[in-house]
Amino acid sequence: MDARLAPVTIGVLGSGTDAHETLGRGLGELLAELGVNLLTGGGAGVMTTVARAFTSSRRTRGISIGIVPCRSARDRARPPDGYPNAFVELPIYTHLPFSGARGTDDLSRNHINVLSSTALVALPGAEGTASEIALAVTYRKPMIAYGWNDASAETLPADIPRAATLDEVRTFLRAHAGAVA
Repeated sequence: MDARLAPVTIGVLGSGTDAHETLGRGLGELLAELGVNLLTGGGAGVMTTVARAFTSSRRTRGISIGIVPCRSARDRARPPDGYPNAFVELPIYTHLPFSGARGTDDLSRNHINVLSSTALVALPGAEGTASEIALAVTYRKPMIAYGWNDASAETLPADIPRAATLDEVRTFLRAHAGAVA
């Protein structure tokens, strides 16, 4: 096995439009430090911020993986503009066009994002993030919400643990995903 490949993959969910720079940068650096693989939807917003910080950090192992949607149900051969972002080291192209409000649909890559992750960290987001959170609950994946303010946290299921600091995220990942660094 290549030394850069880590057995633990952490999925990061969050806004595809709002970068949440401070939250995303810190989380990407933490995941690089832990030596895990990072999995995102491969697009803009949080996905770019976390992947940029992850790939810019010193790592001994772990890669940035992006699960890339197709352009539309009629154009499944190409990804949408901006996919994958420049910080995805391993793009996985899919034939799956749906996201946002249709993020739990069988033709959404969100199923792959959730099922391929050992554990998930949810940063603030909208409908697409909510659909991934719903799938994580359905598939019983360990997940923590990081950086949600009181107003946005009202949309989270009550049993999803919340973290206000990266130390809390680190503790969660060590306990639930075997991230050991």
